[in-house]
Parts: sequence; structure tokens; C-alpha cells
Amino acid sequence: MTSRKIEILVGLFVAASIAAFFMLAMSVSNMSSYSGGESYQIKANFDNIGGLKVRSPVAAGGVRIGRVVDIEYDNESYVASVTMEVSAKYNKFPLDTAASILTSGLLGEQLLGFEPGAEEDYLKDGDVIDLTQSALVLEQVIGQFLYSKADE
Repeated sequence: MTSRKIEILVGLFVAASIAAFFMLAMSVSNMSSYSGGESYQIKANFDNIGGLKVRSPVAAGGVRIGRVVDIEYDNESYVASVTMEVSAKYNKFPLDTAASILTSGLLGEQLLGFEPGAEEDYLKDGDVIDLTQSALVLEQVIGQFLYSKADE
């Protein structure tokens, strides 16, 4: 009878461990956060998106307000076009809002950061953000530093 109890306890422990690993995987992959609801889409064009991915967070002032839903390359203008889905409760971003690709955390997760502007009209569904700052590529920064030192 005691071996049966031990087998049941081990089974419960294994099931709890699997559930914990599943929750950890969901939180690391950003699948569990920001579950849609009412939202609107905005586009922004960047010269270089670095490691930005679909489902990367969109934040303003450190608060997650949405996520990236699509990334495409525009063959006409040679830029990356990023489509974001922003929660409808954050619908007061001025037309001159700036979007920057930022790095967050020790693992270097990329996110889109919004800097609100001063316009009186607000962004709405389908608008394009004109003021963008591309991702900082470490290899380019190091290359520029080495070339500037070589010139001296």
C-alpha cells in the first residue's frame, strides 16, 4: 500500500513539473501576454530591425501596449515594414509619435518603444509612423570605432 502512495505522489510531482515547464515556456515566448481584445494596427518603416520578431512587445514608457504582428521587406523603398497591433485603450498617441527599436533585458530581447509627440491629432487604424529609429547593430558600432581609430 505504501508503494502505491509513493507512485501516486511521484506521478503528481511529474505532472506538476510538466505544467510548470509549460508555463515557463509560455512566459518566455511571450505567448501568454497581451491577449488582444479591441485593437488597431499601425505601421512603421525601419532601415534595420535587428532581432525584432513577430510577437515582440510594443511599449510606451515601459508599459506594454501591444505587439508586433507582421514584418515584411518593401522592395520599392528597401526598408523593413513593421505592423503593430496596439490595444484600443491606448488610442491617444499623437501623429508625430516616434518608434524606436530598443533592447530589453540581459538576453537582448528587442522591442518597439513609442515616444509620444505633441500633435493634436491622434494615430488611428492604418496610419504609418514616420519618425523611426532603427536597431543599434553592435557590429556596425564596433566597425565605426575601429575605422575612426585607424584614421588617427
